[in-house]
Amino acid sequence: MAAGEIAEEYKKILWNYGGTSDEIFSHGPRYLIGISSPASDYLRALPHWLAKQYPKLCRICVVYLSQGSFGWQVARGVMESAQETGQLVELVPVDTPLKDSGAALSILLDITPEAVVVAGSFQDELAIMRTRPRWPTTVRAVAAVAAGIAAFASQLGQLADGVFGPSQWEPGVSFPRIVGPPSDWFMNGFQIRFGPTPDYVAAGSFATGLIVTECIRRAASLDSDQLRSTASDLDCHTFYGGFRIDAQSGKQVGHRILLIRWQNGKKVVLPS
Repeated sequence: MAAGEIAEEYKKILWNYGGTSDEIFSHGPRYLIGISSPASDYLRALPHWLAKQYPKLCRICVVYLSQGSFGWQVARGVMESAQETGQLVELVPVDTPLKDSGAALSILLDITPEAVVVAGSFQDELAIMRTRPRWPTTVRAVAAVAAGIAAFASQLGQLADGVFGPSQWEPGVSFPRIVGPPSDWFMNGFQIRFGPTPDYVAAGSFATGLIVTECIRRAASLDSDQLRSTASDLDCHTFYGGFRIDAQSGKQVGHRILLIRWQNGKKVVLPS
């Protein structure tokens, strides 16, 4: 949000692939362009998926980071979606760094939810997830924002099994008529240069370069106003997924969040 204010002051586009809180776009910035889906969409699909798999499940607890607006926006998306399915949502804000994961455990034991969603910092989510063996037996489903990246499972081991999470990109998902190279090309190049398999954060940063390049090609200019206008009209796909922004705010509306689940140490993309 601070960088966005500077971009507005100097009338230079901020191509934003990382900051996803809806709050960033709430004041209608002119020179901010979002590449990734906003935080409120991260787990919006979860209540509907749970309603299909567990028709009797009706109590969801969302433990979210109270500082900043990201955690609240994730929680808001879950809450709005749950209203459509008739599920009840209990919101539990927590501070960071989480000094006592036992406090979150006590809250879960008191609430006895049937589904738990965690939306905090990476380390705080890991701390809460490590108390999972002591959670109430009523819990049938678990989701965490951090579950979208490989480090979540490598840090937690078997405790990650069965956990749902959001992902902006997975290499096995393809799209027709994309701008730029396919996922395989990106993955091979990334692994040659850096070693590990890329997560969606790396994919988003590379896809941003593809979108910038496409806007420059279409506008035939480096002028920020012309690029912003071109980006407002752009409706396309890269290997990362869809790109289409709200013309007024610059918030991403064409990209789709994937719902994943860890199964036997592997990340599985669930059908939408």
